[in-house]
Amino acid sequence: MSKRIADFIAMYQRLDKDNLALLDTIYHQDIHFIDPLHELHGRDQLHQYFANLYANIKDCSFTISDSFECEEQAFLYWTMAFSHPRINGGREVLVNGHSLLRFEGEQVIMHRDYFDVGQLLYRNLPVIGGLIKFIEKRASGV
Repeated sequence: MSKRIADFIAMYQRLDKDNLALLDTIYHQDIHFIDPLHELHGRDQLHQYFANLYANIKDCSFTISDSFECEEQAFLYWTMAFSHPRINGGREVLVNGHSLLRFEGEQVIMHRDYFDVGQLLYRNLPVIGGLIKFIEKRASGV
C-alpha cells in the first residue's frame, strides 16, 4: 500500500466534526467529489458537506477491506458504520461501498463513491423503509 493511500485511510479513521481541517491534508483545492446523492466542487464545498454530515450523525466510521492502486488512481472497498437519530431508530446502519480516487501528486483531485442508497437511507426510514422491504419481498417471490 502506498503512502498516499495509507494517509487517506488514516485521515478517515481520525476524521470527525472537530477536525475537518484534516481534509486539507489529502484533498486538492479543486477536488471533485461525487456520491449517489451529491456532487461537489472544491474544498470549501467538501468542508461544508462534511460539516453537515457530522452535525446530523451520532457516529460514523469506515473499515477498509481492500485497496488497489494503479498509477494515478486507486480503488478502496469499505464498510461504513453510522448512527443517525432519525434513521433506523438511531441504531447502527452498515453500508458497503467503494471509492475511486484520482490523484494529482499526493492529493486527491477526484473522489467518487459508489454505494446502495437504499442500504444507506431508504430501507432505514420509518414509513418508506417498510414499503421498500415489502416491494423487495414481492419482487423476489418470497
